[in-house]
Amino acid sequence: NLEKLTELQDILYAFDKHAILLIFQAMDAAGKDSTIKHVMSGVNPQGCEVSSFKAPSTVELQHDFLWRTYKKLPERGKIGIFNRSYYEEVLVTKVIPQHIVRQNIPGIGSAKDITPEFWEQRYRSINEMERHLRESGTLILKFFLHVSKEEQKERFMDRINENDKHWKFEMGDLESRDQWDKYQQAYESAINHTSTSHAPWYIIPADHKWFMRTAVSQIIVNQLEQLDLHYPKVTKLQQENIDKAREILSQEKH
Repeated sequence: NLEKLTELQDILYAFDKHAILLIFQAMDAAGKDSTIKHVMSGVNPQGCEVSSFKAPSTVELQHDFLWRTYKKLPERGKIGIFNRSYYEEVLVTKVIPQHIVRQNIPGIGSAKDITPEFWEQRYRSINEMERHLRESGTLILKFFLHVSKEEQKERFMDRINENDKHWKFEMGDLESRDQWDKYQQAYESAINHTSTSHAPWYIIPADHKWFMRTAVSQIIVNQLEQLDLHYPKVTKLQQENIDKAREILSQEKH
């Protein structure tokens, strides 16, 4: 799959009509970073960019919830990877509604003002934006790396017990774990409302990393192959220039 992906990326860049957006969402320690590292290890870095999204800055809070991610979208011929994404705005914010209050949205002064219709509007905004991107040539593949609560505990213990993994551990990870059921409900609702034919969700079992990486790479390759990518056809003028250049170089004396 890695060899095939390397080949397809080269054709994607030359074809220059499609962009690829890969979105990775998961609970902490599910393996987002390692999956991105392994699956994309063979691609040309010049044609691939990874963007990670954490807590929004003061400037980002002054814009709509899609703004900070929209400006990171990949251009045609390139692959963009979102390590977390605009979906945080219907996941973390749903579990911790105070984040919504901080966004200074008209009519929302406290968590009590956040109605079910508010979330429906956000799902609708995401779907409409993703449809626009797909119709403009961007292939969107969304992966939820679904780790079990038991496996997450094992990986947290590894981070705690191994010195070279201490840098990965944050107490906030345990706070999210305390809200496990709420996060699962938020993910279920988000996936149900935003998995569409133009931007599908793929739920990947993440307890076994080898399987997770294989599944993700296979899906990416399969979807790229369906784009019918090919190298651009040479125009008559280009062919004439190629023939002329060949003749000039072959006659060149050293």
